[in-house]
Amino acid sequence: MTITASLVKDLRERTGVGMMECKKALAEAQGDIEKAIEVLRKQGLSRASEKSGRAAKQGLVYSYIHPGDQLGVLLELDCETDFVARTDDFRDLAKHLAMQVAATGAQAVDRASVDPAIIERERAILIEQARSTGKPENILAKIVDGKIDKYYEEICLLEQPTIRDPDRKVKDLVDQAVSRLGENIVVRRFARFAREGNGWMASYVHHGKIGVLVEADSDKPAGDALKEALKDVAMHVAASDPRCIRRE
Repeated sequence: MTITASLVKDLRERTGVGMMECKKALAEAQGDIEKAIEVLRKQGLSRASEKSGRAAKQGLVYSYIHPGDQLGVLLELDCETDFVARTDDFRDLAKHLAMQVAATGAQAVDRASVDPAIIERERAILIEQARSTGKPENILAKIVDGKIDKYYEEICLLEQPTIRDPDRKVKDLVDQAVSRLGENIVVRRFARFAREGNGWMASYVHHGKIGVLVEADSDKPAGDALKEALKDVAMHVAASDPRCIRRE
């Protein structure tokens, strides 16, 4: 089958991988775009595995505030060099990850980041629920283990389906970026804040290294002057690192 330019373009738009790699994957898959996607995913996993042990000490802090100013996310994404940290590809990945956290309410980066006490509490609840169904004791453990795996997939960012393509995991998105940018990439940490009532949020990131989210209550709409004032507060927090709002 002839590998047309439009086919290569379509694969590139769906995966974000370079043109030459897309062409090679399509040739290997004999023009089948779905099989070519699988080829690229396997290549991405392989390259990500090769680079996973390399130190990722550069990167950036990214802030995202959802329209309406009621929900905010700060996320730290690390790589190996400042050069990669400054690329549009890397910033786009940080943005997609922050939006994923905002949309799904992810609670941890991966399984290793989850507090074991949370899992034990969840396991105890699931065991009681399973027993109430009257199923034999010898299969309860398998039932509970399966549900714990599902729970991890719900709360761990890297295991969640992406909000743009439910057939892909967030880890696939990161692995493809590793393959494309040629460096180890690590989602280091994130924080998600959701407010209730009247008010809004503002954020400030200092040179990609220090990030601040500030929340304020107000019975007035968030006009430009109020937003600018709150941004100034966020800048002050970044510069002076206060521990609390007031003495009380």
